[in-house]
Formats: sequence, structure tokens, C-alpha cells
Amino acid sequence: MRVEAGNPNRIDELLALFPLLASFDVPNNRNPKHLWASDAEMLRDWAAGKKESCFVHVAVEENGEVIGVAMTSMRPELLSHAPSAHLEVIVTSEAARGRGVGQALLSAAEEESKSRGARAMSLHVFANNKGARMFYDKAGYDGELVRYIKRFDEDALQ
Repeated sequence: MRVEAGNPNRIDELLALFPLLASFDVPNNRNPKHLWASDAEMLRDWAAGKKESCFVHVAVEENGEVIGVAMTSMRPELLSHAPSAHLEVIVTSEAARGRGVGQALLSAAEEESKSRGARAMSLHVFANNKGARMFYDKAGYDGELVRYIKRFDEDALQ
């Protein structure tokens, strides 16, 4: 397995992994597609050359099969506005899980973020996505903010 810069010509292979972003116990009142649809649109914009602030890394098997993708965007840090990066997406195929593929993608995203001047990297994760939270904890990320939501209409977010 190797990690390389994303190639816009492989957009369909990358997008095929995005539904796996919802492969955890998604809250009942959430549509799983909503977890990745806007990220897919961001990836399409990146592939079309419309997102210069984004960069993509891909994990590829020796046979050329795409087994993981990470997409990062450069943006000011939420509170201090210091130069920062945000991990928009990191996902691996089910067959690649437990093989260090996610860590390799995360390391590549962090290194490129630092080379572009980022002083930190942020990300979002659902509270009940225990596997992802353990992954980020192990990688040295701190759970800093808690988001609360009150639904006025149970179907409003579907």
C-alpha cells in the first residue's frame, strides 16, 4: 500500500468510498447520506479545479485499487483564526481497516497541512462514532467542542 496525491481523474473511485463515512450507528433522526453528500460535492469541486484550498491523498494497493481517501482544506482556525487545516474526509474501504491505512492517510494530510503553513488541524466526528473517536484520540487529537442540537420538527433533518 502506498499513499499518493489524489488524481482528479479517479474521482469516481474516490466517491465510491464516501458512503462508508456512514458505516457506524448513525443517529436515527439523521439521513446517512447527509453525512457525506456535501463532502462529495467538495471533492467534485476539487476535481474540477474549483477548490484550491483543498488537497486530497489516496491510499492505493500495489494493484492500483483505491482503498482510502483523505480530503483536507486550509481554513483559519475557528476561534483564534490562526492558519489551520480541517480534515474534511478520511475513509478507508472495509477490507483496508485495521491495516494502518487510515493512519497513513492522516499522517500525509497532517504533513501537507504543516507544509502549507497550518499550525493545527481540526475535524468533526459524531459523538457515537466510537471507532473514529478512538482513532483520533490515539493520533493525539483532543475532543474540544460539543455540539448540541434541538429539533423542532422530527422530520426537519431527514
